[in-house]
Amino acid sequence: MVPVLSLWLPILLSAVFVFVVSSIIHMVLAYHRTDFKPVPNEEQVMAALRPFNIPPGDYIMPRAVHPKEMSAPGFQEKLRQGPVALFTVYPNGPFNMGSSLAQWFVYTVVVSLFAAYLTGRAVGPGTEYLDVFRFAGTAAFLGYALALWQSTIWLKRSWSTTLKSTFDGLVYALVTAGTFGWLWPA
Repeated sequence: MVPVLSLWLPILLSAVFVFVVSSIIHMVLAYHRTDFKPVPNEEQVMAALRPFNIPPGDYIMPRAVHPKEMSAPGFQEKLRQGPVALFTVYPNGPFNMGSSLAQWFVYTVVVSLFAAYLTGRAVGPGTEYLDVFRFAGTAAFLGYALALWQSTIWLKRSWSTTLKSTFDGLVYALVTAGTFGWLWPA
């Protein structure tokens, strides 16, 4: 067994490496640029929604107040007429990338912390690189990728977007696993 506190270096370095790799994936490689489709007649849709001054948050429409309402003829008619939408409204103005990047870095540290905990419980000091790699990589993949599938199953996010993000999660897991294998205590 290896205590988590003794793994502070691979935890922090793997988080930094994942942060850098994710920046390269999103700023240099083009495969995420198709994750979101433009709304037809975007200008008119934005102009139509603007007077409602919808506060930032997550929304669904139509929305049933109670599950029983979902089977009511009026609600069913709303579904037939559409649009049926699930959407997030951001605050007006430029995106605050600093806050999102800080939260993403904290998330990479948390995933690495859990990978350290699980790997440290499974293998001891001096374990061979590949054994450390397997445990840390599996734990990191669980943290970076598998929960993404829920958004496609329940929220109807496109499978192509989820599979691209799952691939990203695999890359992040491999980076994490390599870092832990490299820096595992003797």
